[in-house]
Amino acid sequence: MALSATLHTFTIQLADVDRGVYQDLELRVARHPSETAEFMLTRLLAYCLEYEDGITFSDGGVSSTDEPAVLVRDLTGRLTTWIDIGAPDADRIHRASKLADRVAIYTHRDPVKVLAALTGKRIHNAEAIPLYSFDRPTIDAAAAAIDRRNTATVSITERLLYLDLNGTGFSTSVEEHRLA
Repeated sequence: MALSATLHTFTIQLADVDRGVYQDLELRVARHPSETAEFMLTRLLAYCLEYEDGITFSDGGVSSTDEPAVLVRDLTGRLTTWIDIGAPDADRIHRASKLADRVAIYTHRDPVKVLAALTGKRIHNAEAIPLYSFDRPTIDAAAAAIDRRNTATVSITERLLYLDLNGTGFSTSVEEHRLA
């Protein structure tokens, strides 16, 4: 019998001072049985950091090969932003760069290793694709604080992320790296 996804709810107060985005969010995040808590948290933070009209988690979830974990569509349904999580392979990023106007990658893994795996590979428009990374110990500690029902405050200022998750505070820089 196949395991089903675990549903987590997040009530989030988002304050992205860098972009002037202030929003109250009610999110239901399905965690696939093969997904780590760190991956889910990175996916959630990417959603917050990229928040704009039309953003959504993909229908296929983390197991989808045709869609990113997070995406943005315009009012016509056209894919405008592809947001991948973790360490996607070069072929996937190459394809994404041809499908969407913008591609971004967020990782909870060692960015040096993620970039090394992509070095020398054919990736369309690689110089325009950012890889964002978080402090791994912070992500690990915050992931341990996730419950089935969560309240959070996410504040971003000068690319520093402050997260209050279920009454516990965390902070990390959001480091930007380039594929090329």
